[in-house]
Amino acid sequence: MALKQQLDGDLKDAMRARERLRVETIRSIRGALKNKEIETGGELAEEDALRVVRTLVKQREEAIERFREAGRDELADKETAEREILLGYLPPAPDAAAIEATVAAVIAELGASSPKEMGRVMKEALGRLGPAADGKLVSETAKRLLAGG
Repeated sequence: MALKQQLDGDLKDAMRARERLRVETIRSIRGALKNKEIETGGELAEEDALRVVRTLVKQREEAIERFREAGRDELADKETAEREILLGYLPPAPDAAAIEATVAAVIAELGASSPKEMGRVMKEALGRLGPAADGKLVSETAKRLLAGG
């Protein structure tokens, strides 16, 4: 598993450089991956591991929003720094134009014509776009296109 090996190497480098936040973040990734392996009962595929990292990024984004609303800028800044470290382990996310093109192609191929077929469209679109794609943006795009927009 390439991600796991990269994390191991990066953890050693961060420990040598005494980068506390990076060490904590990498350890949290490794812990989340280990928990997912225990949950699934086996070694994670690379794509599944990337989904775990994407979930961690989303958690950080939600925390940043909550901390900013509460006026806790120092905690929001820490979460932002962790989010940037996590993003370094994800492949580049497809842009909005690529997402729209993929969703439109899926809708055409499946012959989907109403929002009731959202589940089929989402499953196929996310499969094609990969784990780095923002599911919320894919969902919004699919809803808009299925509604006739």
